[in-house]
Amino acid sequence: MCGKRNRKDVAEFSLHFMDHVLLLYQELINKTYQHGAYQAFKINDPKPRDIHKACVRDRIVHHAIYRSLYPFFERQFVYDSYSCRDDKGTHRAVRRLRSFANIVSHNYTTTAWILKCDIRKFFASIDHAILKNILSRYIVDKDIIWLLGQIIDSFSIDKENTVGLPLGNLTSQLLVNIYMNEFDQFMKRDLKVKYYIRYADDFLILSRDKNYLENLLLQIAKFLNNDLKLSLNYSKVSIKTLSSGVDFLGWVNFPHHRVLRTKTKQRMFKKLAKKRSKESVNSYFGMLSHGDAYEIEQFIQKCITF
Repeated sequence: MCGKRNRKDVAEFSLHFMDHVLLLYQELINKTYQHGAYQAFKINDPKPRDIHKACVRDRIVHHAIYRSLYPFFERQFVYDSYSCRDDKGTHRAVRRLRSFANIVSHNYTTTAWILKCDIRKFFASIDHAILKNILSRYIVDKDIIWLLGQIIDSFSIDKENTVGLPLGNLTSQLLVNIYMNEFDQFMKRDLKVKYYIRYADDFLILSRDKNYLENLLLQIAKFLNNDLKLSLNYSKVSIKTLSSGVDFLGWVNFPHHRVLRTKTKQRMFKKLAKKRSKESVNSYFGMLSHGDAYEIEQFIQKCITF
């Protein structure tokens, strides 16, 4: 595990590395492999989240699966899906939003409306049976399907072991993208939505027609509920103009500039008060360079100097 050799569980596994790996290999070959239990803990990033960490031997399996399957599924994903993909990420998603806004608003000469949506309890709502069915349409190797089933069913939030993926698994990042690719394809192929961006469970659509977005919302909610057993978090669903500011991925985006979200700014200051290492400060300067944050940069610089 790169960068994790000093951790206790990794160090213990490394003491008898070949023995552990050979045993794991035999279990996979003989289909006697069983995924172990998870270590649960909470983080605040920015809101409270329940993280479930697998043991080292299981994480090795996760990495092997991810490295084998990611290149294939990457080719299946739509261009404007930005979460947990190579050469994508939050900054590219925000830049794409600005590009779309320029086009839809005719360089800000007409009103651009944005439908912004969020899925309720995203990871906790992933249906195991639906996910397995999606995977079986792409993967013909029964051994791989069996192994993926072991991983999927290693975690659930209900007693029937039918719903939920753990935050913290590398495989979960890939599996939720495969799951939501069904929605992405519905948006692009069936509804023919042109100006659509998704990052994990956050997605938005731009249009000059507010009524179009209102009608689209009904079709979106129906598909998510009927086909993926997901529901919208209506407290975070909005249709507003770009000129009023659209909160997306940590930035509030306006026609000619974007500013850091207030909660993001507060969280950054709180972390800097606890830790002012050169690395952490540089990482924040790097983040701030993607928006209009000159005053914040100057404030941080003064704090460091002081």
